[in-house]
Amino acid sequence: MTIEAGQPLAGGQPTTVRQAGARRPLGELGLAALGRAGRAALLATGRQPVPDALEPLVRVHRAHHPQADLGLLARAYRLAEASHRGQKRKSGEPYITHPLAVTMILAQLGAGTTTLVASLLHDTVEDTELTLEQVGAGFGPEVAYLVDGVTKLEKVDFGAAAEAETFRKMLVATGDDVRVMVIKLADRLHNMRTIRHMKPASQVRIAKVTRDVLIPLAERLGIQVLKAELEDIVFATLHPEEHARTRALIAGHEAEPDALLEPFARRLARQLAEAGVAAEVTVRPRHCVSLHRVLLKRAAAPGPDGQPQRPQPADFGRLLVVVEENADCYAVLGELHTCWTPLPGEFKDFVAAPKFNLYQSLHTAVALEGEVVEVLVRTRRMHEVAQTGVVALGDPTPAGAAPDTDELDRTDPARPGWLSRLLEWQQETPDPDAFWSALTADLAGDREITVVTEAGETLQLRAGATCVDAAYLLGEQTGHRCIGARVNGRLTALSTALRDGDVLAVLTEAATAGGQPSGPSPQWLEYARTPAARLAIERWLADHPARLPVVRTGPSAGQPGQPGQSELLAPSAHRDARRGAGGRRAAPVAVAGRPGAAVRLARCCTPVPPDEVAGYPIRGGAVAVHRAGCPAGERMRADGRAVLEVRWRPQDAPAAGHRVTLRAEALNRPRLLADLTAAISAVGVGIVSAEVEPPQELRVRHTYTVELPEPAALPGLMRAMLKVSGVYDVSRPHAPEGGVGRPG
Repeated sequence: MTIEAGQPLAGGQPTTVRQAGARRPLGELGLAALGRAGRAALLATGRQPVPDALEPLVRVHRAHHPQADLGLLARAYRLAEASHRGQKRKSGEPYITHPLAVTMILAQLGAGTTTLVASLLHDTVEDTELTLEQVGAGFGPEVAYLVDGVTKLEKVDFGAAAEAETFRKMLVATGDDVRVMVIKLADRLHNMRTIRHMKPASQVRIAKVTRDVLIPLAERLGIQVLKAELEDIVFATLHPEEHARTRALIAGHEAEPDALLEPFARRLARQLAEAGVAAEVTVRPRHCVSLHRVLLKRAAAPGPDGQPQRPQPADFGRLLVVVEENADCYAVLGELHTCWTPLPGEFKDFVAAPKFNLYQSLHTAVALEGEVVEVLVRTRRMHEVAQTGVVALGDPTPAGAAPDTDELDRTDPARPGWLSRLLEWQQETPDPDAFWSALTADLAGDREITVVTEAGETLQLRAGATCVDAAYLLGEQTGHRCIGARVNGRLTALSTALRDGDVLAVLTEAATAGGQPSGPSPQWLEYARTPAARLAIERWLADHPARLPVVRTGPSAGQPGQPGQSELLAPSAHRDARRGAGGRRAAPVAVAGRPGAAVRLARCCTPVPPDEVAGYPIRGGAVAVHRAGCPAGERMRADGRAVLEVRWRPQDAPAAGHRVTLRAEALNRPRLLADLTAAISAVGVGIVSAEVEPPQELRVRHTYTVELPEPAALPGLMRAMLKVSGVYDVSRPHAPEGGVGRPG
């Protein structure tokens, strides 16, 4: 659908051909008499005739809105014409031709009367002596709001920031009434149609702003007919040579008979008719930029001979199948995949899961005569929304009226989700340059993905967004408390880029009464792709200056008199109590056949009752005790060492308790070490040493050696450590199966 001024309407009233000299039936009037009678009837009822300049516009508007108030349109036109009288465009045409053309574009989209009235007046407040108060007094506050929303800010007041602040103002107004941006897009389309009258430097500047901001906004509002034409004009302005080559390819293809798509469309239509599916099958040609993108993919993928692939007939268009009901969409899909070979991975169901801009269709591709043909299937209503987006949804609910929507339906066409998110972060960016950079970056990705949380909530994110972005989309506090993520059932780094259809769980630390969350680390700024997440992280970091912790692992770094971490964690009195008389640790095990032998509990596996253990003789007549299955003990056995039978002697347990080593696997976050040591101390266990390995992919491993007051305290200690936010596994190094390896 290409919208042009004065485009004839399809499906108009049939014309009647009369033979020359035929008698006029009684009571029938000629055209001139009909015209005089119509004007007389209008004057008799006090209604003024519609100006001639509005006649094409009225015909188009009446086709969409038969009960439209034409008197209101006529008043708006007369006021606009009088206000702009004497003004000229750069093309030399009277200025009134511009609001008329913009309004015609909106009428062809099917916009309501209020939108058309505001469009006729959209430049009056900016370029004439008419004030916003006068517009409101004559046409009501709704029209005044729309006119104000698209009115540019003065460069005299804002200087170089005028353009950025104007877009900010429009976006804020769009948040309350999406028609503001619809009028702006139609205004830009007509300006782009006449861009050849601008200076070359102005053409490039305007085309780049259109490319970076207006086209993505048209995509997000679902107005594909505007987006496609804007893309083609920008392409011709910024890349005239490539545009000319692509246009030449299209012209050459159109000059030849279609031997692929048109015959396939007829075959598919016959097949659907035989299957009893009422459908309209047409070939949908690609516009210039769409074809150019296909050609770029062709050029980037070498063919069987190693040379870049040449364009194929199927590249120039796609088949569009329009049906009546949603169920018919899947019936068409069944016929397609039954009669032709579908390509794996090419099917996409946007009917069951609409895109962020309300777009709905089934997409598939089938093999046909050695080529790949794309097919779109949708209902008539879906097609209307796919073409004109939010305009097809009608005017927003008037203020004060209850919206007639399902409470479970979260789709708000007047305030789409992406717009709500944009409005949230723009308030935190007062600097115009920073706002403009963030806006263009946010709109740069012309594709969004849908992610579903494990709780069933649907999240719409820009393509390339990470787990960090998803966490902050769920709420700022959720983002601040995030300590990890699980994607499709597997733990993953917060830097992981999400894909369309991923199932996500954001792991958060437990909230405490009045307690502050751990908050993000500066590294998260490298992972955030959305402005909202970046601003929230930057705000947290600014409010919570970094406090560099002092981390000591093992003995002090050679400084006399300064204790190492083990000394900090275990008081000296506790250290003295760990040893018996003469400095030798008490032996809680007995070795069969070697009474009085010195016993050493292996540090690699730290056995405690009731672990199954084995003894191995070592130098000096001592016996090393390892847990069954310990790799070090198994190596000693393989080297020919004798295996000695040992048994626990609970009555001879050391006064200081049993030493055991535990390993905690966790998602790295601030204060994790402090929280783990606090959890260990809370169950009455003393810490001998702690080791923290460098994080890898945001995951970290903590190893603690502790002394248990009694062996039975081990399962409770492991459970307490596992409850710490971010910890997803607690184990004993070299723990054998069936032993005391994990918390019960």
